[in-house]
Amino acid sequence: MSNWNLKGRRALVTGGTRGIGAATVHELRDLGAEVIHVARRSDGHADCVEADVTDAQGRARILDAVRERWGALDLLVNNAGMNIRKPWAQLAPEEQATVIGTNLLGPAELLRSLHPLLQLGERPAVVNVASVAAFVDVGSGAAYALSKAALVQLTRSLAVEWAPDDIRVNAVAPWYIRTPLTEPVLSQPERLERILARTPLKRVGRPEEVASSIAFLCMDKASFITGHCLVVDGGLLGLGL
Repeated sequence: MSNWNLKGRRALVTGGTRGIGAATVHELRDLGAEVIHVARRSDGHADCVEADVTDAQGRARILDAVRERWGALDLLVNNAGMNIRKPWAQLAPEEQATVIGTNLLGPAELLRSLHPLLQLGERPAVVNVASVAAFVDVGSGAAYALSKAALVQLTRSLAVEWAPDDIRVNAVAPWYIRTPLTEPVLSQPERLERILARTPLKRVGRPEEVASSIAFLCMDKASFITGHCLVVDGGLLGLGL
């Protein structure tokens, strides 16, 4: 059997009801994985856990769901994320805390909570969803950029720390992908024109294109890749802008 599949793998995807998260859930299932997805508000699917990753009780519900269903975890996709598009000096402290908590601290604590179950998994792998905002200014605001840059560094550090457990830890860094999170920006013709001018492929990405990159990093075909951030940006960083 080709190992370009995820047959029988047990996967958890946060932020799994729309955008990149929903596309990832579909991609992993199409490749044969069993998937539990997490959302702040349930979509009614039997495999959906209603939980907030920034909340300790929410993380406990996620842990309980995985433990009760499988007793171990093979794949974790940390996709939950959000943004408040304001300049740093105009962000209220609670708004800063919300962005950084959702994009960085919540996923970091979820990683800590799920580490024992990943240790029990088969060929375990983690993929954190970061952003090209971790590397260059893309107009998303300092709080978002800070949170995603720190998530990339957390990815690299945990790849080293968890290597003795044979847990691979990688990230993906998308540029503008057409999702509910980015639609308020992409619906503005002038903003879209500036985005396309910075994108060599001259289009925005699709959620499925990020999902396939995530799936690859979960596969055995990527078994010697850890601590890497795979950029999915249509060539943006190649321009050095």
